[in-house]
Amino acid sequence: MSEEEKLLKEAKKLPWEDRLVHKNWKVRSEANVDLAAVCDSISDPKDPRFREFAPFFKKTLADSNAPAQEKALDALIAFLRAADSDIGRYAKEVCDVIVAKCLTGRPKTVEKSQAAFMLWVELEAVDAFLDAMEKAIKNKVAKAVVPAIDVMFLALSEFGAKVVPPKRILKMLPELFDHQDQHVRASAKGLTLELCRWIGKDPVKSILFEKMRDTMRKELEAELVNVLGTAKPSRKIRSEQDKEPEPEAVSEVVVPGHVEEASSDAPHEIDEYDLLDPVDILNPLEKSGFWNGVKATKWSERRDGVAELTKLASTKRIAPGDFSEVCRTLKKLVMDVNIAVAVEAIQAIGNLAHGLRNYFSGSSRFLLPVLLEKLKEKKPILTESLIQTLQAMHKAGCLTLVDIVEDVRTAVKNKVPLVRSLTLNWVTFCIETSNKAVILKVHKDYVPVCMECLNDGTPEVRDSAFSALAAISKMVGMRPLERSLEKLDDVRRKKLSEMIAGSGGGVSASTSSATIQTVGGRNSSLEASEGSFVRKSAASMLTGKKPVPAAPANKKVGTAKAGANRKGVGAVRAEKSKSIEPPEDVEPSEMSLEEIESRLGSLVQEDTVTQLKSTVWKERLEAISSLKTQVQNLQVLDQSVEILVRLLCAIPGWTEKNVQVQQQVLEVITYIASTTSKFPKKCVVLCLLGISERVADIKTRAHATKCLTTFSEAVGPGFIFERLYKIMKEHKNPKVLSEGVLWMVSAVEDFGISHLNLKGLIDFCKDVGLQSSVAASRNATIKLLGASHKFVGPDIKGFLVDVKPALLSALDAEFEKNPFEGASAVPKKTVRVSESVASFSTGGLDCLPREDISGKITPVLLKGLESIDWKVRLESIETVNSILEEANKRIQPTGTGELFGALRGRLYDSNKNLVIATLTTIGVIATAMGPAIEKSSKGILFDIVKCLGDNKKQMRECALATLDSWVAAVHLDKMIPYIIAALLDAKLGVEGRKDLFDWLSRQLSGLSDFSEAANLLKPASFAMMDKSSDVRKAAEACIAGILRVCGQEMIEKNLKDIQGPALALVLERMKPHGALQESFESAKTNSMGLASKIGPKGGKSAASGASRQRAMPTRGARPESLISIQDRAAQSQALLNLKDSNKDDRERLVVRKFKFEEPRIDLIQELESDMMKYFREDLHRRLLSTDFKKQVDGLELLQKGLPSIRKEIIEVLDILLRWFVLQFCKSNTTCLLKVLEFLPELFDMLQDEGYVLTESEAAIFLPCLTEKLGHNIEKVREKLRELTKQVVNIYLAAKTFPYIVEGLRSKNNRTRIESADLVGFLIDHHGAEITGQLKSLQIVASLTAERDGEIRKAALNTLATGYKHLGDDIWKYVGKLTDAQRSMLDDRFKWKFREMEKRREGRPGDARAALRRSVRENGPDLAEQSGEVSQSIPGPIFTRKTVASHELQTDRHVTSQAFASVNGPSNWNEALDIISFGSPEQSVEGMKVVCHELAQATNDPEGSMMDELVKDSDRLVSCLANKVAKTFDFSLTGASSRSCKYVLNTLMQTFQNKRLAYAVRESTLDSLITELLLWLLDERVPHMDDGSQLLKALNVLMLKILDNADRTSSFVVLINLLRPLDPARWPSPASNETLSIRNQKFSDLVVKCLIKLTKVLQGTIYDVDLDRILQSIHIYLQELGMEEIRRRAGADDKPLRMVKTVLHELVKLRGAAIKGHLSMVPIDMKPQPIILAYIDLNLETLAAARMLTSSGPAGQTHWGDSAANNSSTATHSADAQLKQELAAIFKKIGDKQTCTIGLYELYRITQLYPKVDIFAQLQNASEAFRTYIRDGLAQMEKNAAAGRTPSSLPISTPPPSASSPEFVPLSPVHKSAVNDVKSLNVKPEPMNFRLPPSYAEDYRSGTGQGVTSGTLDAIRERMKSMQLAAAAGSLDSGTRPLMSMNDNINNGVLSSARVSDSAAMENSVHSGVLPMDEKALSGLQARMERLKSGSIEPL
Repeated sequence: MSEEEKLLKEAKKLPWEDRLVHKNWKVRSEANVDLAAVCDSISDPKDPRFREFAPFFKKTLADSNAPAQEKALDALIAFLRAADSDIGRYAKEVCDVIVAKCLTGRPKTVEKSQAAFMLWVELEAVDAFLDAMEKAIKNKVAKAVVPAIDVMFLALSEFGAKVVPPKRILKMLPELFDHQDQHVRASAKGLTLELCRWIGKDPVKSILFEKMRDTMRKELEAELVNVLGTAKPSRKIRSEQDKEPEPEAVSEVVVPGHVEEASSDAPHEIDEYDLLDPVDILNPLEKSGFWNGVKATKWSERRDGVAELTKLASTKRIAPGDFSEVCRTLKKLVMDVNIAVAVEAIQAIGNLAHGLRNYFSGSSRFLLPVLLEKLKEKKPILTESLIQTLQAMHKAGCLTLVDIVEDVRTAVKNKVPLVRSLTLNWVTFCIETSNKAVILKVHKDYVPVCMECLNDGTPEVRDSAFSALAAISKMVGMRPLERSLEKLDDVRRKKLSEMIAGSGGGVSASTSSATIQTVGGRNSSLEASEGSFVRKSAASMLTGKKPVPAAPANKKVGTAKAGANRKGVGAVRAEKSKSIEPPEDVEPSEMSLEEIESRLGSLVQEDTVTQLKSTVWKERLEAISSLKTQVQNLQVLDQSVEILVRLLCAIPGWTEKNVQVQQQVLEVITYIASTTSKFPKKCVVLCLLGISERVADIKTRAHATKCLTTFSEAVGPGFIFERLYKIMKEHKNPKVLSEGVLWMVSAVEDFGISHLNLKGLIDFCKDVGLQSSVAASRNATIKLLGASHKFVGPDIKGFLVDVKPALLSALDAEFEKNPFEGASAVPKKTVRVSESVASFSTGGLDCLPREDISGKITPVLLKGLESIDWKVRLESIETVNSILEEANKRIQPTGTGELFGALRGRLYDSNKNLVIATLTTIGVIATAMGPAIEKSSKGILFDIVKCLGDNKKQMRECALATLDSWVAAVHLDKMIPYIIAALLDAKLGVEGRKDLFDWLSRQLSGLSDFSEAANLLKPASFAMMDKSSDVRKAAEACIAGILRVCGQEMIEKNLKDIQGPALALVLERMKPHGALQESFESAKTNSMGLASKIGPKGGKSAASGASRQRAMPTRGARPESLISIQDRAAQSQALLNLKDSNKDDRERLVVRKFKFEEPRIDLIQELESDMMKYFREDLHRRLLSTDFKKQVDGLELLQKGLPSIRKEIIEVLDILLRWFVLQFCKSNTTCLLKVLEFLPELFDMLQDEGYVLTESEAAIFLPCLTEKLGHNIEKVREKLRELTKQVVNIYLAAKTFPYIVEGLRSKNNRTRIESADLVGFLIDHHGAEITGQLKSLQIVASLTAERDGEIRKAALNTLATGYKHLGDDIWKYVGKLTDAQRSMLDDRFKWKFREMEKRREGRPGDARAALRRSVRENGPDLAEQSGEVSQSIPGPIFTRKTVASHELQTDRHVTSQAFASVNGPSNWNEALDIISFGSPEQSVEGMKVVCHELAQATNDPEGSMMDELVKDSDRLVSCLANKVAKTFDFSLTGASSRSCKYVLNTLMQTFQNKRLAYAVRESTLDSLITELLLWLLDERVPHMDDGSQLLKALNVLMLKILDNADRTSSFVVLINLLRPLDPARWPSPASNETLSIRNQKFSDLVVKCLIKLTKVLQGTIYDVDLDRILQSIHIYLQELGMEEIRRRAGADDKPLRMVKTVLHELVKLRGAAIKGHLSMVPIDMKPQPIILAYIDLNLETLAAARMLTSSGPAGQTHWGDSAANNSSTATHSADAQLKQELAAIFKKIGDKQTCTIGLYELYRITQLYPKVDIFAQLQNASEAFRTYIRDGLAQMEKNAAAGRTPSSLPISTPPPSASSPEFVPLSPVHKSAVNDVKSLNVKPEPMNFRLPPSYAEDYRSGTGQGVTSGTLDAIRERMKSMQLAAAAGSLDSGTRPLMSMNDNINNGVLSSARVSDSAAMENSVHSGVLPMDEKALSGLQARMERLKSGSIEPL
């Protein structure tokens, strides 16, 4: 044994520390080897030996001997693989040693050092690693710096940015950019590119680019193009590896667990903000001129001072500090009078928010109210700054939607509409940029706000509210909006639904999961490709042009555990790579001839190979021929392709001189390429250089070009072209270039351009081909571009603009020879592989290259587009245009999202020129981007179309040009939804709508089949009813185009969307289609029937009912597995069963106490009994269960069903409240929290329904609620506190107050504290309502003596609130106090006074003093305080849900806040406001002012004051009508009736003046009359204070309204009120009355009112608009229908009889001229209107009664009355009347639309009065007109002889003549000779006439039956009896007793109805036909005018 061996053997006995530092290097080396072996053998990472070994490496790694040092590194690597993260404490010292001693060693040493560093990172010692790297990069030896950069590069690329923080690397890089060594700089650039893969290009650019030289910056920008996508880590830290499953457990199927893994492995998103160091700006701000500047008096100095702050705050990250003083200063500056200063301050706030983020949240909340208030300014520059700042505050996280709720609520009530709309726009932005969880949390707060704004009077506010609701639905779905949608009318609901549908939705879960499950295969290949491009060093990122691959973040495949086997990490990867096919290697490796021969084996004969090497060309030729034969005889060629090609490239090789041999070689290669199934690209690369040279030789050109074509078929021409570019560019032989390009020409013609990279082709042609000095090369290149033009089209010229003019002209000539063929240019040959398409088709469908401009869309450009300066904005738009020009107007959609967002903002720019420039730019972008614009533009198309609403023609033309560009890029079907939305938008305007329809017509004219156009029918049909004739004409042309391009089936599907005139147009155009015509007719009938039958209320309720039915299944759905058998059986039943429910009986048993007592056993048993009786079985079983979980389930059942069972819930509300009280008394917190979650929803529902708690319900619930306010859990206390505040919305504050006061006496201290706080709340928000109960403050004051400090504090706060409102008067209410208590109160009041001064809230008690002063000034008539509520009226008090029920609910909140500081109404407008929004007692003050003004105006009726009041008359009556219900409801609570008297008195004063009364609109009159009649019928009124006087006042007021109001409106309103009243207008029905009985009583009152109006109709006939009255009668009869009329006639229906009476009276007074007043009745509709039949029937009846007919013999032309019955009635000239009749007929003949009707009527006149000379009336007419009439009469005579009569004509019927019975007129409803009988299904029978004594006419027997000539004699006989009865006065309408609701109605409507004026009645019954003067013809003229103007609306 040698000495050395002995030494080594002895050394092994030494301890480790001695061996490792032994003086012999071999001993040290062997010790390291042994140490590595020991570490490998340890399996437990917690083994204590690791702690023993760790300190050794500090010395071993510093070994001076290089081999020993390497072994030490091996030991360290083994140690790190076996240990765990616990040894991280040693990382710093070990890493420092490696940096100092190992990085400068041998390459192997450096490699192992890097591996050790990577293991330290894997063990999470990243900080120590980066500390060491900071030292390493400062090494003076560049050789040590490069490995350090490389190891950081490896760590980042393998572990990712989540493990290796980029922030520290970013700090190291700047000093490396300027390093003197080029290798260091290259590595630094590579590391920078790797950072870009992980954190994005923009953060790296913004942080690093400014710190490097221009040269390096340009180099990096060029390299950045190759960095694509995002990266994902390929290696995990040790703790994450341990969590992974073993490789064997990984299934091939993607299970949910892998989906979660995929999401967890997504790359960590790096915020640029986190990468920056915070900058302190407070110290520089102190030194700047900010503080002095902001205090300056000159605005410019103030602006400059704020600009200092703006500049400092523009840094991207600001160090947090105390900015409170700065914010207070900015708040003042925002309100600065100078706009420039305010704008600068607002920008400074935005910069601070952006730089401070969360640290600025408190200041943001402080500044927000001021910013929102400032939105009222109309200056665009200020508005834009505000919007940007508000958005910045939200984006930076300073404000969340939760924080801004109250501020938003305040802002949307601002009196300036701009504030409201912009606030809602900001809320919409916040919603869209928040996550779903936040929206789910806050949507309940925002939806009511938006719903309230939908009723705003400003369209912009409504639109903004719609947008906010649509944004909410997009985030959280429609569920939160369902209940709110039910309150909307049809129009708003429809608009909201369309906006929600237009806004789109998210991707469904199923889709996303499907995506995850199907990406496995793709990702496998992706990872393989990634593995093949592994980069070992940072500098390798710069080599080559291959894009750096990066896996998508959302894709993850289940892979084997990386590093599960720590000893063989590489083995796992190797195994993984074997299972995945790597991408094809195209670069051939070197192979010697010997190796080729050895691999050939027996494939080719040895002799052949030997001969190929021969120097004799004949032997070589013979050998190549033999080889060709052998190759052709091979059965399987695929495996031998590469070796054969290599053989031919080696021998004879491409240097062969003999042409024949060359030709044979090319043939063999061509055969191999054409025969094999897959020809390797390596073989192409081997041959390409030689073949290109053979192409240049004319002798071998044909064979070579054929070979290249075969290659193209095998691997695709794209690959061949790419390789040839470089060869031809560098080859010295010009023939290679020219002939190669000529082959390319043939290849393009053969294969097309779909497989080519066009950008590369065009660049090669421009840079090489066209630049060649050889003419043949240039000409060949021109031919190549010409061949490409045939496939690409003229767009290729855009890429050749920089070519020389001479070449351009040659190119143009070549392009003309090869015209664009488009889709018809079919390639002649195909490619066998398809992958080449994916490799080179980068230009989209049109294959032209598109440039990625995302790098040019910089933040600076985007900021410039939003700049305040319009010049900067214009420059930015021009910059975008130049970018597009540079890209040859061919761009990719990548990275253009933010650009479109910025451009959208410019479409609303205040500078119209900028808008026009923006539209032009967007049009260019659409052309440049192509079809991809549709997805990338983010819906900007809608904003473009909205620009058509501008009144400037230039703007509209520019918008249409943009639309042309858009439709050229995207098909019209993609644009239809945006166009429809724009057409339905009222803001588009007349000109815009017309232009858009014209544009659509032009687009449709170029299409032959376009079914999507059917969707345009709906907006087009609306436009057909537009006021503008231009719009109607354009819409008509558009509809014609739609019908042409849409099929019949599509038209039928969209038939329901067509309305009005559009129906007729469609019917006319589609006449050849019989079935379609029938469907159109039925649709027309149905639509008109529905329009007439369903009023606005009916339609709304029907729609809401339908929506509830649709929504119920989803709400009630539960998983099938969770529903028991019993529950399934109960599911079919209703949730609540109210069959025998009697709420009143239950409430009578309730003991009303303010103090709470625990529920007794008997009460609990009674509750259980009631719940089992009225609740569904599964529901009551859960609610009464002892298991709290089941109780929670029961509450969830109720919660889900709540929206659909509102009425039922109200009926059993008392039972529910008792159950809630029971839960409050239990100790289970879970159930209690669920109850507290349900109760707010329940109270919201009650508030929506307008329901007010009864006293019994309040007595059940409020005592318990008050007592439980002191719950020991804070969360429960908060919910109870909010719930108590919510109670005030459904129960009067005055009645809630005693219950809260009772809580002050509780034994629970917490309850007393909460009660005291709530007392303060009620004083602050409802002070006016509880004025009469302020003595209870004594109890609060007594609490100031309590020992508990919290109680004292709460009491003092409440009394301070009272002091704020009452001032020193509060001392009257606090009672006797000790000196100490008074001192405490005095101190607190002083503090409150100071606070009010700071907040500028005035002085304490100002509001109370102002109210008193107002009362003194307006008069001494003061009643007692109406706030003092008496308890004198027993029983439940019901409030009516009137039309303005939401006002009833909201005015409680408005009362104290809106009028707390009002100094009494000082003028008319303030008085109306206080009447509208004030409480009943406050509104009295307003009514006093109104009465005073009315009295002054009445004294001077001709003065200007009266004229002003007439303008406001309708507004006044509308306010008072809404106030009637409020005042009566208020008085029913026990308050004084003073306010009721005032409101009735004010109305009386108004209607006493005829001018004021006449100015009241019909809708207002409807609301007022309905309200007054309802209160006349209310049985509670007599029990009110002064109830009898109120009833008298109501009666007198009604009579005054009927006397002085517009009689037309009165008639129309009363006829409309004959229909059944909406149940919502009624109070809750009394126990002894049903709704039908109440409706009957209401109808009786309406009938009495109509009788009063009808009695005086003879004197007022010319004062009323007969057309309107006849229209209302027509609508009433049409709604009833013939079947209902028959039924009611048999049942003696009073409303129907009254309508018949009114119609009879009108016909009697106007005679045949009544038909001239049917201008508002659609007389042409099918079937005919019922009113026409009644008019004809009345005319015939009156004629038979000789009230209209001639009294002389047959043929006499004298018309008159029955003179025998009324001798005093004046007789009128029959000649004059006949002249008037003829004049009306001639007018009809003169009109094209009515000429046929006129001719027929004229013909009837000639037949009835043959002696009358018709043409004598036409002396002044032209000869042509007389000839026309003569010919027309002849034609009518022929038609009559043939039995043809126009059945649809409303014939004016003269008196029947005995001499011509065959011409007795037939009514349009009952002619048996025509088919109208069929349409009504009425059989013509003789008719019996009876006139009841109470009314003028009653057609109870057969309303639809007519009068025929055979029954005239019988009719005459009956008419005689009628005349006798009329003479005796039996037609007096007042002789029949009429019922009244109340006995108190003694001298009102009832008594007036009984008053009969005999003279008036005689005149009304016996009067004849009044003379037909000029007014008689006015109806015809009015109808003609309406027809001409198109203003007659279809019903």
